[in-house]
Amino acid sequence: MPPEPSVPPEPPVRPESGPLAGLPLLEDLPPLEGVRVLVRVDFNVPLGHTRDEQAFVADDFRMRSALPTLTWLAGRGAEVIACSHLGRPKGKVDPRYDMAPVRARLAELAPGVTLLDNLRFDPGEESNDPAFVDRLVEGCGAYVNDAFGSSHRAHASIVGPPGRLPSAAGRLLAREVEVLGGLLVEPRRPFVAVVGGAKVADKIGVLRALLSHVDRLVVGGGMAFTFLAAQGHRVGASLVDAGHVSDCGRLLEEYADAVVLPSDVVALTPGGVVGQDTPGTGEVRHFGVEIPAGWRGLDIGPESAGNYAEVVAGAGTVFWNGPMGVFEDERFAAGTRTVAAAVAEARGFSVVGGGDTVAALDHLRLGNEVDYVSTGGGASLELLEHGDLPGLDALRHAANAPGAR
Repeated sequence: MPPEPSVPPEPPVRPESGPLAGLPLLEDLPPLEGVRVLVRVDFNVPLGHTRDEQAFVADDFRMRSALPTLTWLAGRGAEVIACSHLGRPKGKVDPRYDMAPVRARLAELAPGVTLLDNLRFDPGEESNDPAFVDRLVEGCGAYVNDAFGSSHRAHASIVGPPGRLPSAAGRLLAREVEVLGGLLVEPRRPFVAVVGGAKVADKIGVLRALLSHVDRLVVGGGMAFTFLAAQGHRVGASLVDAGHVSDCGRLLEEYADAVVLPSDVVALTPGGVVGQDTPGTGEVRHFGVEIPAGWRGLDIGPESAGNYAEVVAGAGTVFWNGPMGVFEDERFAAGTRTVAAAVAEARGFSVVGGGDTVAALDHLRLGNEVDYVSTGGGASLELLEHGDLPGLDALRHAANAPGAR
C-alpha cells in the first residue's frame, strides 16, 4: 500500500539558519478571503488504465500529501487554483498526459479545488518564459509552492510567481525542507546513508556532499559497479560509468573508512533478459566481486545485504535513496528487500528519498514503516547536495518573505 503522508497541518518552527530560514510560510500570506490563490503542486503521478483504456491515478500519495495546504487555503476563504505538470509532453499538447484523470481524483480528495491543464503543454514552462508566468498569475492575489518534487527546476511555475505575488511555502514543501535540511544540521549519530540506483553520474555530487556529513555511506545498485571497477575488480558486463571511475576512486581514497561496498553480487548470464512485466530469462548466479566476462551484476548478494542491514540497524539516522538491484525482477529483488526491511525496522530516524525508492517500498508493502517518505527523488538529493533549491530561493525573494520586510 502507498505510505500515508506525514505532513503536519501546523507550521514548522522557522530557524534562523538552514534551508528553512527566511522562507515565507502560509501564515505570512495576507488575508485570503475571496482571493484567487495559485498553488504549484506536484501531481506528476503514475497512471493506470482500465480494460477499456480509461486512465486513472494509480498512486495518489503525492496528491494526498498536498491536502494539508489545499484545505488550509480553502478554509480561509481562498479560491484555490492548483497547477502541475504530468509526464514529459515536451512543450506541446499530448493526450497521453492530459490532466483529466488527475482532475477526477482531485475532485474526490479536495472538492472545489480547480486544476489547470498540464503546465508542460506550453514550452514556456520549462524555458521559464516571463510571458507564460504572466498568464499563470493573471487574476491571482497570492502564490503557494507546495511542489517539493519540482522545486529543483528553475521552471516558470516554480521561480516566476514569487516575483509577482505574495508567496509562501506550503505545508508539504516546508516539511520536506525541515526534515531533509535537518539531516545536514544535527542528525542523530551514527548517520548512515544508503544510496543505490543506476548511474554514478547522476549522484557523484551528492555522494561527495553526503560523505562530509555521514558516518557510513552504503553503496548499492548499478552505481556500485563503478566503485568496484575503481578498486580494480572485474565487473563483467555490469553497468559502469566509465567517465566517473576516477571520481569514485578519489572518493574511496578520501573516505576509505566510510564507504561500504558490496562483497558479493547476483548476476545474469550473457544473453539473459531482465523480467519486469514478463518473466525474465537466463541463468542467474552468485559471485563475489569478480564477475566473469559477459555476466551482468543486477543485485547485491546475500552477504552484502546482511552486512548492509547490520550497518543500518545501528544507525541513529538513516537516509535511503535508490534500490539495491533491479527489484522489479524477483530474481534481483532480495538485496532491496533486505535493505528495505532493515530501514523499516531501524531504531533510528529513517528517511526515504522519493523516486524509485518509494516504488520499492510500495512493492514490498513497507511504505508505512519508515519515519518520513519524501515526495521528491531528484529534489531531495539536490537539497542534500547544495543545501538549497531554485524554488526555495525564489520564495525567499518574495516581497512578503521574512527577510524582505
